[in-house]
Amino acid sequence: MTEQKKAKKAPASPKPVKRTTSPAGTTMPQSEEKCRIIFDEAAEGIVLMPINGTTLWVNKTFARMHGYESPEEMLHLRLNDLDAPGTAALAPDRLQRLIAGETLNFDVEHYRKDGSTFFLNVSCKVVEIEGERYFLGLHQDITDRKRAEESLRRGHDSLLAIFGGIDEPVYVADMDTHEVLFVNRVAETLWGVPGDRKCYEYLQNRNAPCPFCTNDKIRGEYRDRSYIWEFQNERTQRWFRCIDKAIPWPDGRTVRYEMAIDITDRKKAEEEREKLRDQLAQAQKMESIGRLAGGIAHDFNNMLSVILGHAEMAQDRLKPDDPLRADLRKIHRAAERSADLTRQLLAFARKQTVAPRVLDLNATVAGMLDMLKRLIGEDIDLAWMPGADAGRVRMDPSQIDQILANLCVNARDAIADTGKITIETGSARFDEKYCAAHHDYKKGDYVLLAVSDSGCGMDADTLSRIFEPFFTTKERGKGTGLGLSTVYGIVRQNCGFINVYSEPGRGTTFRIYLPRSTEQIAAAPAKKESGDAPKSSGETILLVEDEPMIRDITRKMLDILGYRVVVAATPGEAIRLAREHAGTIHLLLTDVVMPEMNGRELARNLLSLYPDLKRLFMSGYTANVIAHHGVLDPGVHFLQKPFSMNDLAHKVREALTGS
Repeated sequence: MTEQKKAKKAPASPKPVKRTTSPAGTTMPQSEEKCRIIFDEAAEGIVLMPINGTTLWVNKTFARMHGYESPEEMLHLRLNDLDAPGTAALAPDRLQRLIAGETLNFDVEHYRKDGSTFFLNVSCKVVEIEGERYFLGLHQDITDRKRAEESLRRGHDSLLAIFGGIDEPVYVADMDTHEVLFVNRVAETLWGVPGDRKCYEYLQNRNAPCPFCTNDKIRGEYRDRSYIWEFQNERTQRWFRCIDKAIPWPDGRTVRYEMAIDITDRKKAEEEREKLRDQLAQAQKMESIGRLAGGIAHDFNNMLSVILGHAEMAQDRLKPDDPLRADLRKIHRAAERSADLTRQLLAFARKQTVAPRVLDLNATVAGMLDMLKRLIGEDIDLAWMPGADAGRVRMDPSQIDQILANLCVNARDAIADTGKITIETGSARFDEKYCAAHHDYKKGDYVLLAVSDSGCGMDADTLSRIFEPFFTTKERGKGTGLGLSTVYGIVRQNCGFINVYSEPGRGTTFRIYLPRSTEQIAAAPAKKESGDAPKSSGETILLVEDEPMIRDITRKMLDILGYRVVVAATPGEAIRLAREHAGTIHLLLTDVVMPEMNGRELARNLLSLYPDLKRLFMSGYTANVIAHHGVLDPGVHFLQKPFSMNDLAHKVREALTGS
C-alpha cells in the first residue's frame, strides 16, 4: 500500500476531546462510571454508530484490534474507512437489513492502522438509547481461525486436485449419510456423475446401504483397509482392489475415502495361469496314465502271445471232432478279445504301430458312413456335413475308422431313444497368441473332424475324466471305458488335439484338429490275399527273446513252419551264437526292448558278421528305437505282439523277401 493510502486509512490522532457527545453532535447517553469501565474493557470490540451519522464510537478493545492506541484516535474515521473492498461491497445491504430490524452475524475483513488486514466476526443489531437509534456491533478477532480455515481449504483443494489426477477411480462419501462428496475423472468415466445419489446407489445400484459396507470397521481408526471388489454391469466386468479409510473433512465430519485399483488384467492373468496349470496337470496325468497303460499292455501282450500260440497249436493237433477243440476255441477267442483291449491301451499310450499315408478326409469319412449307420441303428439320424475346404491329412486310415467308430458308439449310448449324430469336417488355423493360452496347441493349419450328438451331455466332473482308461459312466458290462481313451491316443499320436463341449441335457460335441497335409494323395497299398500260412524255404532264423515263454512258443511256431531256428535269451548270447554258427543266418527275429542292448543295436552288431542279414523286430508296443511317434522307420519290418502263427508266417516271409 502506498504512503498516500496509509495516510487515508490512519490519519494523525486528533487531540483528545473530553466530552460525552459524538462528533456529529449527537449526545451520548449518560452512564454510570462502572458501566463505562465495563464497556471499555470488554473482551469484544464494540462499535456504536448513529443510524443517521457516519462516525464511529468504539471501545478500547476495538481500537487495539485495529492498531490504535485509544478509541479517541478513531473518532474521525468512517465505517468504510475500515472495510476492505470485499466487505465494503456488502455493507449497504447489511445496513438496510439492520434498519429493517434484523439481527445479523457475519464476517468482515478490516484494515488495521498499519494498512494490514485481518478478519472479525460481527454480531450487529439496531438499538434505541434515550430515543436515539444506533447500530451496535460486537466484534471478535477471528483472523487465526480464518487463516486456519483458508489453509485447510487450500490443503483440501490440493488434495482434491491430487485425487483428480490419480489414474485410478477415487471417491469420497459421508460415512453417516452416504452422500457422495467427491469423485475423480476416472470414477466418472466408469460410473458417471454421481449427482444426488448415495454411494451405494452410485457404485452398486442398490436401494439400501451395502450389507458388506466397511464403514463400521474403519470409523475412527484412520488406517487403510483393503478388499477385492468385482464390478459388473451391462458394459463391462472388472476387478478392483479397494483401499478405504476414514479421514476428517474440512467441515468437521468424518468421511470415507476410497481408491479402487484396477486389477482386471492381473485377475485375468491369474485365471489364465490357473487354467494353464490345470491343463498342464491334466496333460501330465494323461501322460503318466499313458506310460502305465503302455507298460501294462507290453507285459500283457507277452502273456497273450503264449496263450494264443499254445491254443492255436493245440487245436491243430486235435481231430476235427475232438470235444476239446471247442474249449480251445473259447480260450483263443478270449485271448483275441484281450488282445483287442491291449491294442486300445496301446492306442491311448500312443505306442501302436501305424502305416500313415496321405488321405482325403472327406472321402475317407464318406466311405465309412454305411458302416457307421449300421453301428448306431435305425432310430438315430446320422447327418454328414462335409466341409468344402477340409483338405488332406497324413495318418493311418484305420485310425480314422477307430476315431469315428468310437465317437459314434459313444454318441449312440448317450441318446436315450431317438436322436441325431452329426459328423462335420472343416479347416482351422491357430496362431501363436491362441496357442500361448492353450497348453497343448501348436500354431499352424489344421483339418477339423467334429462329431456331435443330441444326447444327455456331461457335467464338468465327467468331462475332466472322459479320456482316462477304464473310466466309464455306463453300467457294468456295457463298455470297457477305453473308447475315448483310444480316440485321445490316436489324436495325440498324430500331433493333433481334441476339444470337448458338453452340458447336461444339451448333448456333446467332440472337435478333433489334425495337421493339414500338403502332400499328394498316394495310392492305397494292395490288400494281402488270405490263405494258408507261407512255409519255409530252408532259411535259418536267429530268434532273440528274453521272455522264456515267448521264446519257447515262437520257436515252436517257427519249427512247425519249417525254419531252422537258432535260439538266444540275451543279445550277448545271440552275438556269440552268430559267431559260432557254421552256416548262413538269413533273418534276425528279435524283441525290441531287452537287457544289455536293444534290438536295433543288436542288429547293427550282427550286420558286421552277416551283411545281408534281414531283420524282423517284435514287441508289445512300438519303441522309439525303431519308430518315431509310432511310425516305423523306412524299411523296418515289425511284428506286433501278441501274434498268431499266421501273422508270424506272413511277417517272416515279408522280411525275407523284402516285400
